[in-house]
Amino acid sequence: QVQLVESGGGLVQAGGSLRLSCAASGRTFSNYVMAWFRQAPGKEREFVAHITWSGGSTYYADSVKGRFTISGKKAKNTVYLQMNSLKPEDTAVYYCAARPGIQYDSSTMYDYWGQGTQVTVSS
Repeated sequence: QVQLVESGGGLVQAGGSLRLSCAASGRTFSNYVMAWFRQAPGKEREFVAHITWSGGSTYYADSVKGRFTISGKKAKNTVYLQMNSLKPEDTAVYYCAARPGIQYDSSTMYDYWGQGTQVTVSS
């Protein structure tokens, strides 16, 4: 049973930083893609970034490019999202997701999800 557990959310002022973590368990993730999505109140879930465990290839949404960095530590089966220069519009519940094989930026293509962690950026 695959389990994804996010942590690291919180309240931060605009311009600040947070690091989210996603601890994965339940199988070997060597051929998996790990992603972060977010969902603000009243809005659809949107793609943030993804990384391939095998080669470390990364891809970002335009809205976070240059401010957020996704990375992974294989020994800990953990994926991180370092968020810098945070803006009020980054406020959302952030979800970790996983799928085998090819990278996608659509939430419908991901098989496994964490419970989410709240990020609130005050102005």
